[in-house]
Amino acid sequence: MKIAIAQLNPTIGNLSGNAQHILEAARQATQQGARLLLTPELSLCGYPPRDLLLNPGFVESMAQVLQQLAGDLPPNLAVLVGTVEPNPKGHVTGGKPLFNSIAWLEQGKIQQIFHKRLLPTYDVFDEYRYFEPGLQPNSFTLDHLRIGVTICEDLWNDEEFWGKRSYAVNPIADLAQLGVDLVVNLSASPYSVGKHHLREAMLRHSTVRYRQPSVYINQVGGNDDLIFDGSSFALNHAGEVVCRALRFETDLVLLEFDEEKRDLSPSATGENGGLAAFAASEDEEIWAALVLGVRDYARKCGFSKVTLGLSGGVDSALVAAIASAALGAENVFGVLMPSPYSSDHSVEDALKLAQKLGIATQTLAIGQLMQSYDQTLEHLFAGTSFGLAEENIQSRIRGNLLMAIANKFGYLLLSTGNKSEMAVGYCTLYGDMNGGLAVIADVPKTRVYSLCNWLNRNGEIIPTNILTKPPSAELKPGQVDQDSLPSYDILDDILQRLIHEHQSTAQIIEAGHDPVVVNKVMQLVARAEFKRRQAPPGLKITDRAFGTGWRMPIASRWSAIA
Repeated sequence: MKIAIAQLNPTIGNLSGNAQHILEAARQATQQGARLLLTPELSLCGYPPRDLLLNPGFVESMAQVLQQLAGDLPPNLAVLVGTVEPNPKGHVTGGKPLFNSIAWLEQGKIQQIFHKRLLPTYDVFDEYRYFEPGLQPNSFTLDHLRIGVTICEDLWNDEEFWGKRSYAVNPIADLAQLGVDLVVNLSASPYSVGKHHLREAMLRHSTVRYRQPSVYINQVGGNDDLIFDGSSFALNHAGEVVCRALRFETDLVLLEFDEEKRDLSPSATGENGGLAAFAASEDEEIWAALVLGVRDYARKCGFSKVTLGLSGGVDSALVAAIASAALGAENVFGVLMPSPYSSDHSVEDALKLAQKLGIATQTLAIGQLMQSYDQTLEHLFAGTSFGLAEENIQSRIRGNLLMAIANKFGYLLLSTGNKSEMAVGYCTLYGDMNGGLAVIADVPKTRVYSLCNWLNRNGEIIPTNILTKPPSAELKPGQVDQDSLPSYDILDDILQRLIHEHQSTAQIIEAGHDPVVVNKVMQLVARAEFKRRQAPPGLKITDRAFGTGWRMPIASRWSAIA
């Protein structure tokens, strides 16, 4: 039996468009002799639909489109489609109104519906808000092949692999007791650095443990702050990879189930022979994720062109390079806004970068605008010293100019702040934080430099001077970031321990960091929460980002100071 994996990039809410993508994949799969087509979790509506699920009309429309799709599909192809199913007993039992489901479509009809059993509520996931968990193991028989069906989180509860259980049941173990021939997992698993290795290791453990060949199908594409890497794959019962789909691209891969051996055979077809390689480095992987995230955010929000401020610094340089790769240099507009405190080399570096990338620029000097603000506030600020308020006016002037350009020409404004700055509040509300998308908000400063050096591996794209000069906001004479912050090597290690590893102040100090520095960083992180709450959506590339999965209070008296 030939099985096709359709690694799709849905647009959330575009029911007819998503159905068309499934139909096109089905026709291709049929031409290549497939008997079964697998699509990702919620492939009909896109993941995550979030509060669209609270709209009864949305759910009703999905049901109608699903019925239409069933009739349009090639009749002799079985297709598993991710959808939402009403829970008819929810209002009686006090349960949730919906199920996260998979529909088996064949011969013009919905043959069977399967419900997701394990519903995640951590990080970016909030599925108990909408869905009732399924209670029964899911399987069906297709041409004498008994196939077990699981949906994303159903795979993530192997107590041997994790050393603990997160849920009371293990759907994979239940399917093993049923004696299924093949397990399929239809997922929408968001990307974070290295997560594809974790998925393969986890499924390999279950596959070998229960001697069940397995197929893992993942969504690809960017949806708001989340990026989905695809990286679908299949394992034979020995845990060997028999196919792997492309990373960060749509793909259609065919593999074969050998009915005599009762196993998947290594005869997959698709791009790269159905066995795509992993990225050569984390930087290469992160770059591909961010390019996809920008491209899809712009495309799915209806933008064709973007604008950003070019300061001559490393952050805006990286964002400009990402945007150029995502949308084409002709669709990126850089704006230089030098002040009296801007160095000549900053302007030169920004122009050199734009030339290397091939993007258009405009220079708007802000000196006169700064003088206008000074004159307007002169009486009110009389008797006070120059400080943060005056420094931030410069950033807010730039933010206003960028927003005016974006509004006037219908551009998407890209914010250029990195994760280190976002963590400690080294950014200005209504200034450099302005924008519709924060491209590198989950990229620490040290990783920004690493990505730029990787980008320059075969020749200079980011001008060398941008990478070697001390980073500075240039809001006052002679200013550098380290006037206010520890070195980024130290800061990023403290933030990694605090944000990702949940270490206490005492533990971070025990790791060798200066107690004064640690306490200062702790204070800065806590005080900056109100800024992060007002930031544009930021593309998520780590397991702990300042986005939909970050839920900290703003008004809080908890102190982690040692």
